[in-house]
Parts: sequence; C-alpha cells; structure tokens
Amino acid sequence: MKIYHNQLINTLQQGIKPVWLVFGDEPWQKNDSLAQIKGCAQQQGFNEIIRFSSDDKFDWQQIINEYQSLSLFANQRIIEIELTNNKIGDKGSKAMLSLSENLHPDIILIIHGARLDTANSNKKWFKTLSSKGCYLPIYDLEGKSLQHWLQSHCKKLSLKLEPAIFPLLIELFSGNVLALEQELQKLAILYGSNPISLENAQQLVINQAKFNPFQLIDALLLGDLNKMVRILDQQQQEGVAITQLIWFVHKEIKQLLAMQEQLIQQVSQSEVFKHYRIWDKRKPLYQQALKNIPLSNLRNALVRLADVDLVSKTSSEFNSFILLADVCISLYHNNTQQLSLAYEYH
Repeated sequence: MKIYHNQLINTLQQGIKPVWLVFGDEPWQKNDSLAQIKGCAQQQGFNEIIRFSSDDKFDWQQIINEYQSLSLFANQRIIEIELTNNKIGDKGSKAMLSLSENLHPDIILIIHGARLDTANSNKKWFKTLSSKGCYLPIYDLEGKSLQHWLQSHCKKLSLKLEPAIFPLLIELFSGNVLALEQELQKLAILYGSNPISLENAQQLVINQAKFNPFQLIDALLLGDLNKMVRILDQQQQEGVAITQLIWFVHKEIKQLLAMQEQLIQQVSQSEVFKHYRIWDKRKPLYQQALKNIPLSNLRNALVRLADVDLVSKTSSEFNSFILLADVCISLYHNNTQQLSLAYEYH
C-alpha cells in the first residue's frame, strides 16, 4: 500500500499496519511521519522501541534474533530500522524477506532511509513488505504543496500573516521546511494571534533556503531561470563541486535532446515518457520543457556545456557557476548560436 504524507492521519485512524516503510530526503515530513506512526502505535500499547542502524558491516541476524525473541510475557514492540545505505545486499534482502514471512501482531516494523531509486523500490524484499504494510515516499515540498503546507501551519499556530508574507517565506525557505517551521514558531511566540505585517516579517526572517541538484533540474525544466540562478549561487556558496552540477545538467539536456528527436519522428509523447521512465508527477515538468526548448538550443547547449566542463577543469580565471548558468539560460533563448564558445578569450 502506497500513501503520501497528507494521507497519513486518515490511514492511521483506520488501524496501525504491521509494516511501515518511510523513504525520502525531506526532513520535516520524514520526522513528522515517523513521530505520528510511533505515537499511534504507543497509544495502542507498543511501548518498547528497539532501534537498529544498518551499514555495510551490519549483522542482519541481530534483527532476526530480536524479532524471534518473543515470549509469553513480552511487551508489544516497535522494531525500527534505519537504512544508512539503501543498497542492503543479499544478506539484508534475505533478512527482510524472512521478516515479511514471519510478521507478528505484537511487533510493528518501521524501516526508513533516504529516497529510494527505481531499482531499489523494485526489489523483491521491498515489494513484499510494502504489500503487507504501508509505503510513504517523502518528496520535497514545493510550489502549491509548499503553499498549502504553509497555510495549514499558520492556521494551526493561529498566525495572522499579511498575504504578501507568504511568497516572501516561500522564497526565503524553499527546500528547508524544517527551518520554516521553526520560523513560524518564532513568529507565533512573538506575535501570538496578533496580525503580522510584511514590514514586521522582513525585519525578523532571514534567508534559509536550501537547494539540491534535483531542484536545479526542476527549475531548469520549468524555465524558472531566476530560481535556477539562485540555486546555483547557493550551491557555489556551499562549496558544491561544479563538476557534479555539470553532470546533472548534461544528463538532463542529453535526455531532452533524445526525447525531442523522438517526438520529431512522430513517436507519441506517452511512448517517449514510458521509454524514459518519467514518473506521472514529473510529466508536467517535461511537457513544459519539451514545449519551450527548441531542438537547436539543446544541441548548442551540449556543445557549450562541454566547453564549460573543460574550463572548470583547466582554468581558475573564470567562474564556472556563471558559465553554467549562462548555458542553462541559453536553452530558453533563440540567439544561442550567436554566443561565442571561446570563454577564455571573452
């Protein structure tokens, strides 16, 4: 069974499941999900929590032994397993399958880790456990989902914000919901249920937006060039390697080019999306990009990106983050062919 964070309360009200799989990188939703699941379980008598954290040298037999150590007078227990590496290997897979075959009503199994890729979510152990319990994929809160979260939390805290504050908070805390929640709590302490003006908020809040390369790609696909530049700027300030970002952008442009070429050959968009395994949630992003980025711009961008990669590895005279931003911006302009590739001379 697969649900999302906003469905968790209703799902818990229908009864606690024997297995919970919580995977994703957004910390607020992840922490909140785990807290809700454990809280519900504890209300039903599962008061003992046994925690394990797996790594490359983890002994999976420990979990099997703990699971099998039931006695007549044993407490109802929660066994929590944090996967520090989602690639658990053959021993881990066998242990998980063994657990799935021996589920017990006095034990709730909670397994959590970083975002799962397609390969891991298709593993037999994961499919088996999720079929007997609940899988919560945790995604970043962005766009309308972040706006809804913000409005809901303000209502929960009885905050009365001037409408202009909402876009300000979203810009300053994008990608960092944990910090945004703390900021809202601070405002609630300072103002209670009194109205808060934009001027008041501007004097108190500071920019705590936090981005990652995946959000850079999303901004690129949407054509949100201002956000894309902000992300690159923050990534540079945080010391992220430019080669890593170039790799992400190159991979995405190369795929868009291949997709555009197939569409020109009269392959249906649904077939193209199926071939490249584009999730339903991400299809609007690719539809936007394929609609607005010409084939010629994609080809030129690949050539220019190779030059940026070369400059980033051979010269310290140029800001490679600015050059990368320039390449990304050029995807949405018709004069790309007029831009020089000889960065070192201009």
